[in-house]
Amino acid sequence: MPDGVHPVRRPVDEQGSRRANRTDWDAYADEYQSTHGDFLGDVGFVWGPEGHQERDLQVLGDPAGLAGLEVLEVGCGAAQCSRWLATQGARVVGLDLSERQLQHSRRIDEATGVVVPTVCATATALPFPDDAFDVVFSSFGALQFVADGDVMVGEVARVTRPDGVFAFSVTHPIRWSMPDDAGPEGMTVTSSYWDRTPYVEEDEDGRPRYVEHHRTLGDWADLLWASGFAITALHEPQWPEGLDRVWGGWGPLRGRLIPGTAIIVARLLRPPSPVS
Repeated sequence: MPDGVHPVRRPVDEQGSRRANRTDWDAYADEYQSTHGDFLGDVGFVWGPEGHQERDLQVLGDPAGLAGLEVLEVGCGAAQCSRWLATQGARVVGLDLSERQLQHSRRIDEATGVVVPTVCATATALPFPDDAFDVVFSSFGALQFVADGDVMVGEVARVTRPDGVFAFSVTHPIRWSMPDDAGPEGMTVTSSYWDRTPYVEEDEDGRPRYVEHHRTLGDWADLLWASGFAITALHEPQWPEGLDRVWGGWGPLRGRLIPGTAIIVARLLRPPSPVS
């Protein structure tokens, strides 16, 4: 955390969240890719800090069935996941709020020869036509950084074709009850699971520098159903034996006892309701 910045829990609206997180991710992108790039892989689809790969979990189904699908990655970062899907024959587009993350995507495009088109935009106003994609997914992408969850899921529903899939991974909601610490301090319940007050890092003038929003599993189910999605799978990947890597609050100590990641898969069953 930068000097002069301290954590609080307080409400922050969509505009404030977007402004803070765009600035934060532009500043953090170089360090993020340097620290985690090898773990993620330039052409690799990792669903979370536990390191589980899409080729093994097959959240999106048999890789052989991905060829020809139109796919959107929301909160793509440097588009490592999208790049792996492209090697399976999918036609993929990546979207991220951070211009610096997308510059890293272009760097990896050039290094690997696997090019993923990307666009700098927000998850609450997807710049794509209706019914454009067979699959929309997000691996620890934009979803936790958005205040207006109903608008975001409604936008995903709008651009998803009927019977299309929306799959995403987020911090497992139970983790919000505990400090973001992979050591013994992180083993204590310190707040209510049902406290949706955002986690905010603010500067000395009270301006948000980073904002993360908490939703329970029930909240996600309600948001998805309201936009026409039905949940078809909920994955809670276990911590792999032999993995001693620590990533923020994720590590082997707590990871062997409770899930750190939730992966939700939903299918668009009906036209979405208008967002008020």
